[in-house]
Amino acid sequence: MTDFVPTPADRFAFGLWTVGWPGLDLFGSASRPPLDPVEAVNRLAELGAYGVSLHDDDLVPFGSTEETRSALIGRFTRALAQTGMVTSMVTTNLFSHPVFKDGGFTSNDRAVRRFAIKKVLRNLDLAAELGAPTFVLWGGREGAESHAGKDIAAALDRYREAMNILCGYVREQGYTIRFAIEPKPNEPRGDILLPTIGHALAFINTLDDSEMVGLNPEVGHEEMAGLNFAQGIGQAIWHGKLFHIDLNGQHGPRFDQDLRFGAGNLRGAFWAVDTLETAGYAGPKHFDYKPPRTEDIGGVWETARACMRNYLILRERAAAFRADPEVAQAMTDARAPELAQPTLAPGESVADLRAAEFDVPALASRGMAFERLDQLAMEHLLGAR
Repeated sequence: MTDFVPTPADRFAFGLWTVGWPGLDLFGSASRPPLDPVEAVNRLAELGAYGVSLHDDDLVPFGSTEETRSALIGRFTRALAQTGMVTSMVTTNLFSHPVFKDGGFTSNDRAVRRFAIKKVLRNLDLAAELGAPTFVLWGGREGAESHAGKDIAAALDRYREAMNILCGYVREQGYTIRFAIEPKPNEPRGDILLPTIGHALAFINTLDDSEMVGLNPEVGHEEMAGLNFAQGIGQAIWHGKLFHIDLNGQHGPRFDQDLRFGAGNLRGAFWAVDTLETAGYAGPKHFDYKPPRTEDIGGVWETARACMRNYLILRERAAAFRADPEVAQAMTDARAPELAQPTLAPGESVADLRAAEFDVPALASRGMAFERLDQLAMEHLLGAR
């Protein structure tokens, strides 16, 4: 048993908008004052995080003068240097300002689309300046409430056009930045384009520079769609497209709750950690959550600490599960290792397969022993083994 104290080697990161969320929601005003980005950097460093991420507007308020912009960026970079923190990811806010009410890349208004791309291009320069390796794109306003109001094929054409422009710009500038699309099924739009991991993977394959574009899946977003997050990220890893990840908590298919990681679907969090650790995922473990508006600033730092601590606890539990000899036997009993074997043996032909004899009644009566295996996982998760 460890003390579960995070260090920069764990590669935990937080968005400025997470710990900096003032508790504002649709039904109430802010319950906390604004948080200075420099204070966020300092406090997260003290807690053991290694990185921070940001939207452009998190650091530089929309419409700021060039002088103000330069001063804010300079102050932020000095804080990073003093603490040893890194900018793990940058993204662009294409959803808060009313100009993006119908989206950025897929707005019916051509002038808005052009402005959105210009805003992202400027922020790509900032990402390069800050040394961010990943640029996330969440299309929260790229969608519709009225089907008649949005030509989906044309919208996807414009989405692809925007991505091709941005990838081309990164290549031209010689940046090493990769893009990561963040899927979400709904909220704030009634229906959002590229709503799940699968939709985004299919879209990426249509891009001119598809190798530059991957995924930034989020726990809550996939679970809002009623999907299994661990299976989703497993497929993203299989495709080589898990460029970044957002960890938080969610109670099933409802509004986006953005709970601290481990809250909500704890079993799902266990399997997500197991999947990441088993696959050797080496990117940031990025927490995209909102400290509840019930908390003061002290409670904010408690939630940040808890996100990291819960990951470390689940990592230890998952490792113990994988190292347990009884689990290894249960996996053999469940025939899990057989799945890695090709269905056709080396040198075997389809004709050989067709000539094979099978005892179908015996196969049908043979249990799979999954319940024993799952119970062992549950006991490790609960700390009973």
